[in-house]
Amino acid sequence: MVKRLKNYINGAFVEASTDRYIPVHNPATCELLGECPDSTRDDIDRAVKAAHAAFDEWRSTPVLSRAQYMYRLKNILEERFEDISRVVVEENGKTRDEARGEVRRAIESVDYAASVPALLRGYKVEDISSGIDETAERQPLGVFAAITPFNFPFMVPLWFLPTAITCGNTYLIKPSPQTPLSMDLFYEIMDEIDLPEGVVNLVHGGVEASQAVMEHPDIVGVSFVGSTPVAKIVYETCAKHGKRVQAQGGAKNYIAVMPDADMAASVANIMGSAFGCAGQRCLAGSVVVAVGDAYEPLKAELLKRASALHVGYGLEETTQMGTVISATAKQRIEGMITAGESEGAQVALDGRSQTVAGFEAGSFVGPTILDGVTPEMSVARDEIFGPVLSIMHAEDFDGAVDMINQSRYGNAASLFTSNGKHAREFKYRIRAGNIGINVGVAAATASFPFGGQKESFFGDLHGQGPDSIEFFTDKKILIERWL
Repeated sequence: MVKRLKNYINGAFVEASTDRYIPVHNPATCELLGECPDSTRDDIDRAVKAAHAAFDEWRSTPVLSRAQYMYRLKNILEERFEDISRVVVEENGKTRDEARGEVRRAIESVDYAASVPALLRGYKVEDISSGIDETAERQPLGVFAAITPFNFPFMVPLWFLPTAITCGNTYLIKPSPQTPLSMDLFYEIMDEIDLPEGVVNLVHGGVEASQAVMEHPDIVGVSFVGSTPVAKIVYETCAKHGKRVQAQGGAKNYIAVMPDADMAASVANIMGSAFGCAGQRCLAGSVVVAVGDAYEPLKAELLKRASALHVGYGLEETTQMGTVISATAKQRIEGMITAGESEGAQVALDGRSQTVAGFEAGSFVGPTILDGVTPEMSVARDEIFGPVLSIMHAEDFDGAVDMINQSRYGNAASLFTSNGKHAREFKYRIRAGNIGINVGVAAATASFPFGGQKESFFGDLHGQGPDSIEFFTDKKILIERWL
């Protein structure tokens, strides 16, 4: 049966105050999986009021007790690991292994949150002046919220929620209406760990719900992951309403390959970067810059391996690449390939009109390689967010660095080389927040911040790691003298 989703507010699943529902389809089978409520401002307000009412009692709960909930959560997530992974495949279209990887990284964030008691410590100086001591103490702030994307529907919300609530805040998640089933399952699990009512809340919906999150006076901070145009709106709107905000935007990630690189190992990494998750991740490598004599062997090996990828339904274990998120996304990606071709790029491997037997109506785009790409082309400048890899050529290392730094995005960049000098120069000079050296997907673990620069990030404190502790707490300074 098709599931009509509910919101989770004040410790219970409740109906949304709307008669508008958004269909949720499996992008491979086109099966209707559920109906997502297009919640209203009233729904957001109801959730925020519950979170706000729960805050005082929750923040006074000892931090060691708050951390115990993370251990319980981790245990249930491990038990439900395959169930969660399956839901991610069905609603998002990625492969089973990719979904398992996503769930594993989400659990890492829960592990990190369990360490919050050791990370909340402040600092003190005795005798800062005669008979006076000065102390900095960390305190939670109140209600935080996240507006999260379709591409990692389970992992991204867990970048934020576990750390936020273990720090003593209460929380609200507004997931993507394209992939709401992962969070629906997650809140079923959260209900099992028996948190106090109102500490965690879930409101489904689209633009109206998102706007309400950004503008609500009782939400003190918002985390966002999505496209750059929307990230700008989130950043500006939240700042206007006096909120803390971290807004992760889009990307155009470059990968440079030097002639001295191990070509087989480099291409294996590039394949996962460019075509993993059908290119729908903010760390996907979308432009490879072949430096000097690396061009011909790199191109040949990329074409050989990409043309051999098995595209299919993600629940089939032999599938190496699944679908893009929707028919609309498929049309947009294929249109950008065509635009690149009209600008002079050569379609060396064409993934347009990809079909899969038994899933002919699915939103499949095959691996695509564009050759002869130059910096002024749209496929070199604009985010495609699909399984499309552009090949560019640089005469030397400095030329490759210049090409990469021309991009208005600064999410990630990678270099493949066996030369330590070039590796050091690359990480020193490249203006991007996540740098890979002989690594195709430079994804930070939960204990490090997820970087981003230029138009890939708006804010001061990134998600994950020590930045998350700073974001979800404030420092109160105590200066005391006893007479």
